[in-house]
Amino acid sequence: MKEKAKDFAEKAHHGQKRKNSDVPYITHPIRVAKRLERAGFSEELICAGYLHDVVEDTIYEIEDIQKNFGSRVAELVAAHTEDKSKSWQERKLHTIDTIKHAEKEVKFLIVADKLDNLLGLEIDLKEQGDVVWEKFNAGIDKQKWYNQSIAKYMYHGIDKKDTPDYFVEFEEAVQRVFH
Repeated sequence: MKEKAKDFAEKAHHGQKRKNSDVPYITHPIRVAKRLERAGFSEELICAGYLHDVVEDTIYEIEDIQKNFGSRVAELVAAHTEDKSKSWQERKLHTIDTIKHAEKEVKFLIVADKLDNLLGLEIDLKEQGDVVWEKFNAGIDKQKWYNQSIAKYMYHGIDKKDTPDYFVEFEEAVQRVFH
């Protein structure tokens, strides 16, 4: 099922590029899924890693995920998907609320995604400087607030022993990028 999810995501994101680069977008979901796989998580969560941006950023809908990958993968993807009809602030507040109250697998998916985004941002900042911030819907102050909020609430409701190592990696990346 993992290979099917990867193939589906590759087709869905075909032609899309990462922000601030000419890198194919699919590199991001692949890294997220691989991080979840290295952490030893379920096949459903790994599939959700591949598919986490499909509903948000392509023509596909959550029903397509459910039909092809089942209810559990669709639930995980749906919990992570932002409603693009809402403002940046509304979407980020929803994600922060989700990270506070969601089940741990949803938290694992969100943090794996946000970590990969932040590590990419860190590289872009080193290579391109502060001009990178101009391509975002919200500037550095709002990005700092958002990422610090994720770091603050990601442990909420789960035992520290159940958290993957990359949670600490996320906290460290937030510190480096936003000092």
